[in-house]
Amino acid sequence: MNSRTIANGILRAVGIIVAVALVLYFLYKIQSVIVYILIAAVISLIGRPIVIFLRRRLKFRNTIAVVVTMLFLVGIFVGVIGLLIPLLVEQGQNLSLLDITALQENIEELYRSGIAYLELNHIDAEQAIKESKVLSNLDYSVIPNFLNSIVSGLGSFSIGLMSVLFIAFFFLKDSNLFQKGILTFVPNQKESKTKRSFTKISDLLSRYFVGLFFQILILFVIYTIGLLIIGVKNAVVIAFLCALINLIPYLGPLIGAILMLFLVMTNNLGDSFNDIILPKIIYTMIIIAVAQLVDNFFSQPYIFSKSVKSHPLEIFLIIIIAGLLFGVVGMIVAVPSYTAIKVVLKEFLSDNKMVKKLTQGL
Repeated sequence: MNSRTIANGILRAVGIIVAVALVLYFLYKIQSVIVYILIAAVISLIGRPIVIFLRRRLKFRNTIAVVVTMLFLVGIFVGVIGLLIPLLVEQGQNLSLLDITALQENIEELYRSGIAYLELNHIDAEQAIKESKVLSNLDYSVIPNFLNSIVSGLGSFSIGLMSVLFIAFFFLKDSNLFQKGILTFVPNQKESKTKRSFTKISDLLSRYFVGLFFQILILFVIYTIGLLIIGVKNAVVIAFLCALINLIPYLGPLIGAILMLFLVMTNNLGDSFNDIILPKIIYTMIIIAVAQLVDNFFSQPYIFSKSVKSHPLEIFLIIIIAGLLFGVVGMIVAVPSYTAIKVVLKEFLSDNKMVKKLTQGL
């Protein structure tokens, strides 16, 4: 091996490293576009069963079926926003968002009522709270600051929304559009296996996202009925918001429970703690417990076993590992990503013993 060969090898290695670095930098700069494409792909997977139904059962033309599906999905989104606006307005009034002093007085009054109730039951909670210095560390201005950040982000959100809808429309209109883009980088001898993988992944993920819809619907119904029974204002909106948060695996139920308890309490600021607030908190906790029992022992196992054909324990471990590696976003995308990887492994490494065991039933 002479010096010329070594120099060429070094130059080739440096060229590959530079090329990879440039590609990674390019992907970093267009990360928002990649996010738009991924969200649009998810929307197209959700709308795919609707398009197929309209084309096969109602004999719609493809373009008309796609337009109707997009209008249906946009209508759901607009309806959700329309439901949330009254809740935000009312909670803004309840919390006196424009008056930090009034907000602090309301929360401290609720705190004093709770302490008084606990003292009647010989529980010295005030001393423990003073030692922890929780109230002194609260920054009440964080709420209006948060609202200001939401308003400032509406512009970029609008652009992102229009981009996602535009991309999703063409993904639905030409279901093979995303597939064709990927096949551009696939060798000719691997195209048939790649096409089969795409078809299988699309079917499984469509069933998965439809299953998630029914999971949220079941939680929404339970929450709504429970909150209406105990007389909570804006029960439908609160139920929908807390059910939707359950899309975040494992953390979602906890966040949704805290949010529901918070909204129930703020709906009754100024009322008697012993007679009204405390009983509603207890009833709300019972509603949350019932909903989570149904979700954990019926909805989730059924969705995972029937849609992505994976064992619940398998899914649990994958979500936990993804959460440790990539945080909340990793937990959300863990199941779809894992399902896609399993399909690809089965298609390309079907003779491997471990792959056979892992993908049995797919």
